[in-house]
Amino acid sequence: MGRTWIHNANIVNEGRVFNGSLVIDGSRIEQVLLDVSEKPFQPCDNIIDADGAYLLPGVIDEHVHFREPGLTRKADIRYESMAAVAGGVTSIMDMPNTLPPTVTLDALEQKRALMADRCLTNYACYFGATNDNTHFLPLLDRHHVCGIKVFMGASTGNILVNNEDALREVFSVQDMLVATHCESQSVINANLDRYRPMMDDDDLPISYHDRIRTPEACLRSTTQAIRLAMELHTHLHILHVSTVAELRYFNSLDLSKKNITAEACTGYLLFSSADLKKKGSMIKVNPALKPNSNCDALRHAIVKGKIDTIATDHAPHLFREKLGGALKAASGMPIIQFSLICLLELVSKDIFTLPLLVEKMCHAPALLYKIKDRGFIRPGYKADLVLVKDDNLHIISNTEVLSKCRWTPLNGDRVHWKVMKTFVNGREVYDGEKVDESYRGEELYFR
Repeated sequence: MGRTWIHNANIVNEGRVFNGSLVIDGSRIEQVLLDVSEKPFQPCDNIIDADGAYLLPGVIDEHVHFREPGLTRKADIRYESMAAVAGGVTSIMDMPNTLPPTVTLDALEQKRALMADRCLTNYACYFGATNDNTHFLPLLDRHHVCGIKVFMGASTGNILVNNEDALREVFSVQDMLVATHCESQSVINANLDRYRPMMDDDDLPISYHDRIRTPEACLRSTTQAIRLAMELHTHLHILHVSTVAELRYFNSLDLSKKNITAEACTGYLLFSSADLKKKGSMIKVNPALKPNSNCDALRHAIVKGKIDTIATDHAPHLFREKLGGALKAASGMPIIQFSLICLLELVSKDIFTLPLLVEKMCHAPALLYKIKDRGFIRPGYKADLVLVKDDNLHIISNTEVLSKCRWTPLNGDRVHWKVMKTFVNGREVYDGEKVDESYRGEELYFR
């Protein structure tokens, strides 16, 4: 690939924004020049004038559903990774609820092979825990498996851990992150029984979704996970936190001092249950979107350091699968292509700072998962980079969606930010218009 010099960029890294330049040699960052007047110490084959655009570390999305194998009618590794690089995402971690689910060592190896063959981003896979597969957990290679995923009581696949003994075995695994989807199925079932007389054709209006999957459903499961983690010294990461009530269980300590951490997802930072009136089941997700006060609280928790990472929970479905109400419409939204630029809109509104967003989307995932040589703009690190600009008024349209499902809940929304270029391991895989489909990313390595 030769040497590339990206100059006249506003580099955002480790709490700073400065005008400088960067040299890529092959797949790695060779130099970070802190002054725009500095020149590379060796000639470069490719020179890119950033023209004042912001140069960020590539986004590390720790929570995606690329749907392959088995669900490729709605999504697959090729198309979703194309959408990812167009959205400035350079590394992904894929969830296990596929067909077959990633709950055996053979299924894990098969998915890793699919990723190696088809994924444009760097990649890793979670291993899914079930009530009866805990004997596999000690056999997992922690250097190549990003974590153990646990659906605690409620899921959209057939992966479930609701047996206390099995949960204790999972939470007893040391030196590997346990990532949980926390919702209590007993609370959900009780709410369903309450509203069953109001059903029409076995469905309820979409406005009932957060009355069924209530804050209490999240809180009961989250407190159970935290209790087990504290007792068994688990490295626990609670995914897609959605309620004010859960936030009191997280603290603002430095990430290196935490053993219990929290993730926020893009949808919960952009939308609340009030937006169901406009966007309907297109923004139906599990856990359910909550009222505005919860969205505001999540944003505040990010600023205060209680929430450690931001991911997408990118979960494509065919448009027809999203039709229906609180019970029949599928849960999940395709959002990876537009997550970064939409969250940058929150920077423009002074809700987040640009260094904070980079911390939560790039630095913190690398630190939390102990990813080797990624997540920062540092000499010697892999050249996973994204160049973004904030002067391009644009209306998001379904026509530009690269995900296989070909729609987005952001259709019609206005943004001012644009991904200009994305580099994966030093290779320019997105030029602001087209994706280089010939490239394949690398498997992430966990220290």
